[in-house]
Amino acid sequence: MTVEQKQVSRRPDVLGVHSLDHFAFSVPDLEEARFFYTEFGLEVREAGDTLELYTYGHPHRWGVIRQGPRKKLQYLSFGVFEDDLPRFRDRFAERGIPLVDAAAGVESNGIWIKNPDGVPLEIRVAEKSSPDAKSQFNVTSVGPGECAAISRSKAPRVHPRRLSHFLMFSTDVLRDIDFYRDVLGLRLSDHSGGIVAFLHGVHGSDHHLIALAKSDAPGMHHSSWDVGTIQEVGLGAAHMEGKGFARGWGLGRHVLGANYFHYVRDPWGSYAEYSCDIDYIPPTTDWPAADHDPADSLYLWGPPVPEDFIRNYEGENA
Repeated sequence: MTVEQKQVSRRPDVLGVHSLDHFAFSVPDLEEARFFYTEFGLEVREAGDTLELYTYGHPHRWGVIRQGPRKKLQYLSFGVFEDDLPRFRDRFAERGIPLVDAAAGVESNGIWIKNPDGVPLEIRVAEKSSPDAKSQFNVTSVGPGECAAISRSKAPRVHPRRLSHFLMFSTDVLRDIDFYRDVLGLRLSDHSGGIVAFLHGVHGSDHHLIALAKSDAPGMHHSSWDVGTIQEVGLGAAHMEGKGFARGWGLGRHVLGANYFHYVRDPWGSYAEYSCDIDYIPPTTDWPAADHDPADSLYLWGPPVPEDFIRNYEGENA
Protein backbone atom coordinates (compact mmCIF):
# COMPACT_ATOMS: atom_id res chain seq x y z
CA MET A 1 0.00 0.00 0.00
CA THR A 2 1.38 3.39 -0.96
CA VAL A 3 1.74 6.40 1.32
CA GLU A 4 -1.06 8.09 -0.60
CA GLN A 5 -3.40 5.14 0.04
CA LYS A 6 -2.69 5.27 3.77
CA GLN A 7 -3.83 8.88 4.01
CA VAL A 8 -7.43 9.35 5.10
CA SER A 9 -9.56 10.28 2.11
CA ARG A 10 -11.99 13.18 2.28
CA ARG A 11 -14.07 14.97 -0.30
CA PRO A 12 -13.70 18.69 0.40
CA ASP A 13 -16.67 20.92 1.21
CA VAL A 14 -19.14 18.02 1.31
CA LEU A 15 -21.03 17.05 4.46
CA GLY A 16 -21.46 13.32 4.86
CA VAL A 17 -20.75 10.50 7.26
CA HIS A 18 -17.47 8.79 6.43
CA SER A 19 -18.05 5.29 7.90
CA LEU A 20 -20.47 2.86 9.36
CA ASP A 21 -18.66 2.84 12.69
CA HIS A 22 -20.48 -0.15 14.15
CA PHE A 23 -23.82 -1.93 14.36
CA ALA A 24 -25.60 -3.31 17.41
CA PHE A 25 -28.23 -6.00 17.81
CA SER A 26 -29.64 -8.23 20.52
CA VAL A 27 -30.01 -12.01 20.66
CA PRO A 28 -31.59 -14.30 23.25
CA ASP A 29 -28.41 -16.34 23.78
CA LEU A 30 -25.02 -14.61 23.92
CA GLU A 31 -23.12 -17.90 24.10
CA GLU A 32 -24.72 -18.98 20.84
CA ALA A 33 -23.65 -15.67 19.31
CA ARG A 34 -20.13 -16.06 20.66
CA PHE A 35 -19.85 -19.51 19.08
CA PHE A 36 -21.21 -18.42 15.69
CA TYR A 37 -19.03 -15.34 15.26
CA THR A 38 -15.91 -16.97 16.69
CA GLU A 39 -16.22 -19.82 14.22
CA PHE A 40 -16.95 -17.30 11.46
CA GLY A 41 -13.46 -15.95 12.11
CA LEU A 42 -13.99 -12.82 14.20
CA GLU A 43 -12.44 -11.93 17.53
CA VAL A 44 -15.29 -11.87 20.04
CA ARG A 45 -14.56 -9.94 23.23
CA GLU A 46 -16.57 -9.56 26.40
CA ALA A 47 -17.43 -6.01 27.46
CA GLY A 48 -19.51 -6.07 30.62
CA ASP A 49 -22.76 -7.77 29.73
CA THR A 50 -22.24 -7.46 25.96
CA LEU A 51 -20.10 -9.05 23.26
CA GLU A 52 -18.05 -6.96 20.85
CA LEU A 53 -16.92 -7.98 17.37
CA TYR A 54 -13.39 -7.26 16.17
CA THR A 55 -11.30 -8.51 13.29
CA TYR A 56 -7.92 -9.97 14.19
CA GLY A 57 -5.08 -7.48 13.99
CA HIS A 58 -7.41 -4.47 13.72
CA PRO A 59 -8.21 -2.18 16.67
CA HIS A 60 -11.67 -1.14 15.52
CA ARG A 61 -14.86 -2.43 17.12
CA TRP A 62 -17.24 -3.35 14.32
CA GLY A 63 -20.23 -4.76 16.17
CA VAL A 64 -21.97 -5.02 19.54
CA ILE A 65 -24.20 -7.91 20.59
CA ARG A 66 -26.50 -7.49 23.57
CA GLN A 67 -28.72 -9.84 25.52
CA GLY A 68 -32.41 -9.51 24.70
CA PRO A 69 -35.64 -11.48 24.54
CA ARG A 70 -35.25 -11.89 20.76
CA LYS A 71 -32.97 -11.05 17.91
CA LYS A 72 -33.40 -7.36 17.10
CA LEU A 73 -31.43 -4.61 15.37
CA GLN A 74 -30.73 -2.11 18.17
CA TYR A 75 -28.98 0.77 16.38
CA LEU A 76 -26.39 1.81 13.80
CA SER A 77 -23.51 4.15 14.56
CA PHE A 78 -21.99 6.36 11.85
CA GLY A 79 -18.60 8.05 12.08
CA VAL A 80 -17.99 11.66 11.07
CA PHE A 81 -15.05 14.04 11.02
CA GLU A 82 -14.80 16.19 14.15
CA ASP A 83 -15.48 19.49 12.40
CA ASP A 84 -18.60 18.02 10.77
CA LEU A 85 -20.46 17.09 13.96
CA PRO A 86 -21.77 20.65 14.63
CA ARG A 87 -22.78 20.88 10.98
CA PHE A 88 -24.84 17.71 11.31
CA ARG A 89 -26.50 19.10 14.41
CA ASP A 90 -27.43 22.22 12.41
CA ARG A 91 -28.68 20.11 9.49
CA PHE A 92 -30.97 18.10 11.75
CA ALA A 93 -32.37 21.30 13.26
CA GLU A 94 -32.95 22.84 9.83
CA ARG A 95 -34.84 19.76 8.67
CA GLY A 96 -36.87 19.46 11.85
CA ILE A 97 -35.33 16.11 12.76
CA PRO A 98 -35.50 15.76 16.55
CA LEU A 99 -32.55 14.57 18.57
CA VAL A 100 -33.28 11.58 20.80
CA ASP A 101 -31.61 9.99 23.79
CA ALA A 102 -28.83 7.48 23.27
CA ALA A 103 -29.89 3.87 23.01
CA ALA A 104 -30.47 2.32 26.43
CA GLY A 105 -27.28 1.24 28.11
CA VAL A 106 -24.98 2.97 25.61
CA GLU A 107 -22.43 5.57 26.68
CA SER A 108 -22.17 8.07 23.86
CA ASN A 109 -20.68 11.46 23.15
CA GLY A 110 -22.42 11.64 19.77
CA ILE A 111 -25.86 12.83 18.71
CA TRP A 112 -28.78 10.52 18.06
CA ILE A 113 -31.74 10.56 15.69
CA LYS A 114 -34.08 7.90 14.33
CA ASN A 115 -34.47 6.76 10.76
CA PRO A 116 -37.97 6.78 9.21
CA ASP A 117 -38.62 3.26 10.52
CA GLY A 118 -37.70 4.28 14.05
CA VAL A 119 -34.27 2.62 14.23
CA PRO A 120 -31.89 4.71 16.38
CA LEU A 121 -28.85 6.15 14.59
CA GLU A 122 -25.79 7.53 16.34
CA ILE A 123 -23.62 10.17 14.63
CA ARG A 124 -20.30 10.34 16.42
CA VAL A 125 -16.79 11.66 15.92
CA ALA A 126 -14.69 8.65 15.03
CA GLU A 127 -11.63 7.58 13.10
CA LYS A 128 -12.49 6.75 9.50
CA SER A 129 -12.89 2.99 9.34
CA SER A 130 -14.20 2.70 5.79
CA PRO A 131 -11.37 1.96 3.36
CA ASP A 132 -9.35 4.66 1.63
CA ALA A 133 -8.45 2.40 -1.30
CA LYS A 134 -9.75 -0.74 -2.96
CA SER A 135 -9.00 -3.76 -0.80
CA GLN A 136 -6.17 -5.99 -1.96
CA PHE A 137 -7.41 -9.06 -3.82
CA ASN A 138 -5.16 -12.02 -4.62
CA VAL A 139 -6.07 -14.14 -7.64
CA THR A 140 -2.89 -16.26 -7.96
CA SER A 141 -2.18 -18.88 -5.31
CA VAL A 142 1.33 -19.93 -6.38
CA GLY A 143 3.68 -19.40 -9.30
CA PRO A 144 4.46 -21.80 -12.16
CA GLY A 145 6.07 -25.07 -11.09
CA GLU A 146 4.87 -24.71 -7.50
CA CYS A 147 2.31 -26.90 -5.76
CA ALA A 148 -0.86 -25.24 -4.48
CA ALA A 149 -2.32 -28.38 -2.90
CA ILE A 150 -3.50 -28.09 0.73
CA SER A 151 -4.83 -31.14 2.55
CA ARG A 152 -8.18 -30.66 4.24
CA SER A 153 -6.67 -31.32 7.65
CA LYS A 154 -4.25 -28.43 7.16
CA ALA A 155 -6.69 -25.90 5.72
CA PRO A 156 -6.06 -22.50 7.33
CA ARG A 157 -8.72 -20.68 9.33
CA VAL A 158 -10.31 -17.66 7.69
CA HIS A 159 -10.17 -14.34 9.53
CA PRO A 160 -11.95 -11.41 7.83
CA ARG A 161 -10.01 -8.14 7.63
CA ARG A 162 -12.79 -5.63 8.25
CA LEU A 163 -16.51 -4.95 8.05
CA SER A 164 -17.47 -4.20 4.47
CA HIS A 165 -21.15 -3.26 4.73
CA PHE A 166 -24.46 -3.84 6.48
CA LEU A 167 -27.85 -4.56 4.92
CA MET A 168 -31.01 -3.67 6.82
CA PHE A 169 -34.67 -4.10 6.03
CA SER A 170 -36.75 -1.02 5.18
CA THR A 171 -40.48 -0.52 4.91
CA ASP A 172 -39.93 2.03 2.12
CA VAL A 173 -36.66 1.80 0.21
CA LEU A 174 -37.19 4.86 -2.00
CA ARG A 175 -38.07 7.01 1.01
CA ASP A 176 -34.97 5.80 2.85
CA ILE A 177 -32.71 6.51 -0.13
CA ASP A 178 -33.76 10.15 0.21
CA PHE A 179 -33.25 10.06 3.98
CA TYR A 180 -29.73 8.65 3.94
CA ARG A 181 -28.73 10.89 1.04
CA ASP A 182 -30.23 14.16 2.24
CA VAL A 183 -29.75 13.73 6.00
CA LEU A 184 -26.55 11.69 6.39
CA GLY A 185 -24.88 12.61 3.11
CA LEU A 186 -24.54 9.10 1.71
CA ARG A 187 -24.80 8.69 -2.05
CA LEU A 188 -26.77 6.20 -4.08
CA SER A 189 -24.64 3.62 -5.86
CA ASP A 190 -27.34 1.50 -7.49
CA HIS A 191 -30.86 0.25 -6.83
CA SER A 192 -33.62 -1.97 -8.18
CA GLY A 193 -36.78 0.11 -7.98
CA GLY A 194 -38.11 0.05 -4.46
CA ILE A 195 -36.83 -3.46 -3.76
CA VAL A 196 -33.16 -2.95 -2.87
CA ALA A 197 -30.69 -0.06 -2.77
CA PHE A 198 -26.97 0.38 -2.16
CA LEU A 199 -25.37 3.56 -0.75
CA HIS A 200 -21.73 4.57 -0.40
CA GLY A 201 -19.80 7.12 1.63
CA VAL A 202 -18.90 10.35 -0.14
CA HIS A 203 -15.43 10.38 1.45
CA GLY A 204 -14.47 7.05 -0.13
CA SER A 205 -15.91 3.62 0.62
CA ASP A 206 -16.81 0.29 -0.88
CA HIS A 207 -19.61 0.23 -3.45
CA HIS A 208 -22.01 0.10 -0.54
CA LEU A 209 -21.49 1.03 3.06
CA ILE A 210 -25.13 0.27 3.83
CA ALA A 211 -27.84 -1.43 1.80
CA LEU A 212 -31.62 -1.51 2.08
CA ALA A 213 -34.06 -4.31 1.27
CA LYS A 214 -37.87 -4.02 1.17
CA SER A 215 -39.80 -5.59 4.03
CA ASP A 216 -42.85 -4.96 6.18
CA ALA A 217 -40.69 -4.12 9.19
CA PRO A 218 -37.15 -2.91 9.96
CA GLY A 219 -34.43 -5.35 10.91
CA MET A 220 -30.99 -6.76 10.19
CA HIS A 221 -30.47 -8.89 7.08
CA HIS A 222 -26.69 -9.35 7.06
CA SER A 223 -23.30 -8.03 7.98
CA SER A 224 -20.61 -8.43 5.30
CA TRP A 225 -16.94 -9.07 6.05
CA ASP A 226 -14.00 -8.49 3.70
CA VAL A 227 -11.52 -11.27 2.92
CA GLY A 228 -8.69 -11.30 0.40
CA THR A 229 -9.32 -14.29 -1.88
CA ILE A 230 -12.02 -16.51 -3.33
CA GLN A 231 -10.20 -19.34 -1.56
CA GLU A 232 -10.98 -17.70 1.77
CA VAL A 233 -14.64 -17.32 0.85
CA GLY A 234 -14.81 -21.05 0.12
CA LEU A 235 -12.77 -22.10 3.13
CA GLY A 236 -14.91 -20.00 5.44
CA ALA A 237 -18.09 -21.53 4.05
CA ALA A 238 -16.71 -25.06 4.42
CA HIS A 239 -15.59 -24.42 8.00
CA MET A 240 -18.98 -23.04 9.00
CA GLU A 241 -20.76 -25.99 7.39
CA GLY A 242 -18.58 -28.30 9.48
CA LYS A 243 -19.69 -26.43 12.60
CA GLY A 244 -23.36 -26.94 11.83
CA PHE A 245 -24.11 -23.81 9.79
CA ALA A 246 -24.78 -25.34 6.39
CA ARG A 247 -27.67 -23.08 5.43
CA GLY A 248 -26.80 -20.00 3.40
CA TRP A 249 -26.11 -18.92 -0.16
CA GLY A 250 -22.98 -19.11 -2.28
CA LEU A 251 -20.38 -19.36 -3.64
CA GLY A 252 -21.34 -16.75 -6.20
CA ARG A 253 -20.61 -13.31 -7.60
CA HIS A 254 -22.89 -10.32 -7.31
CA VAL A 255 -23.65 -7.93 -10.17
CA LEU A 256 -24.00 -4.72 -8.13
CA GLY A 257 -20.74 -4.27 -6.26
CA ALA A 258 -19.29 -7.23 -8.19
CA ASN A 259 -18.04 -8.97 -5.04
CA TYR A 260 -17.62 -12.72 -4.66
CA PHE A 261 -19.80 -13.94 -1.80
CA HIS A 262 -20.95 -16.67 0.49
CA TYR A 263 -23.66 -15.99 3.07
CA VAL A 264 -23.79 -18.10 6.23
CA ARG A 265 -27.15 -18.18 7.96
CA ASP A 266 -26.94 -17.45 11.67
CA PRO A 267 -29.14 -19.04 14.37
CA TRP A 268 -31.70 -16.19 14.11
CA GLY A 269 -32.42 -16.17 10.38
CA SER A 270 -30.05 -13.38 9.32
CA TYR A 271 -26.63 -13.79 7.70
CA ALA A 272 -22.91 -13.11 7.94
CA GLU A 273 -21.27 -12.78 4.52
CA TYR A 274 -17.74 -13.57 3.41
CA SER A 275 -17.03 -11.03 0.65
CA CYS A 276 -14.05 -10.20 -1.53
CA ASP A 277 -13.13 -7.91 -4.42
CA ILE A 278 -16.04 -5.48 -4.04
CA ASP A 279 -16.01 -2.32 -6.15
CA TYR A 280 -14.48 0.75 -4.49
CA ILE A 281 -15.69 4.35 -4.99
CA PRO A 282 -13.02 7.02 -4.29
CA PRO A 283 -14.02 10.48 -3.02
CA THR A 284 -13.02 11.90 -6.42
CA THR A 285 -15.56 9.76 -8.29
CA ASP A 286 -19.19 10.57 -9.04
CA TRP A 287 -20.60 7.06 -9.37
CA PRO A 288 -23.19 6.66 -12.19
CA ALA A 289 -26.06 5.27 -10.11
CA ALA A 290 -28.72 3.38 -12.05
CA ASP A 291 -32.01 1.54 -11.59
CA HIS A 292 -31.49 -2.14 -12.44
CA ASP A 293 -33.86 -4.99 -13.28
CA PRO A 294 -33.87 -7.21 -10.14
CA ALA A 295 -33.85 -10.41 -12.19
CA ASP A 296 -30.75 -9.24 -14.04
CA SER A 297 -28.74 -7.73 -11.22
CA LEU A 298 -28.79 -9.85 -8.06
CA TYR A 299 -26.00 -12.24 -8.98
CA LEU A 300 -23.89 -13.00 -12.05
CA TRP A 301 -23.36 -16.66 -11.20
CA GLY A 302 -23.87 -19.00 -8.27
CA PRO A 303 -26.45 -21.42 -6.90
CA PRO A 304 -30.17 -20.58 -6.90
CA VAL A 305 -31.27 -18.04 -4.31
CA PRO A 306 -32.82 -19.71 -1.24
CA GLU A 307 -36.57 -19.13 -1.10
CA ASP A 308 -36.38 -17.39 2.28
CA PHE A 309 -33.19 -15.41 1.62
CA ILE A 310 -34.94 -12.04 1.91
CA ARG A 311 -37.38 -13.13 4.60
CA ASN A 312 -37.39 -10.83 7.62
CA TYR A 313 -37.65 -13.23 10.54
CA GLU A 314 -36.90 -10.36 12.90
CA GLY A 315 -39.99 -8.50 11.78
CA GLU A 316 -42.14 -11.62 12.02
CA ASN A 317 -41.05 -12.19 15.62
CA ALA A 318 -41.54 -8.59 16.75
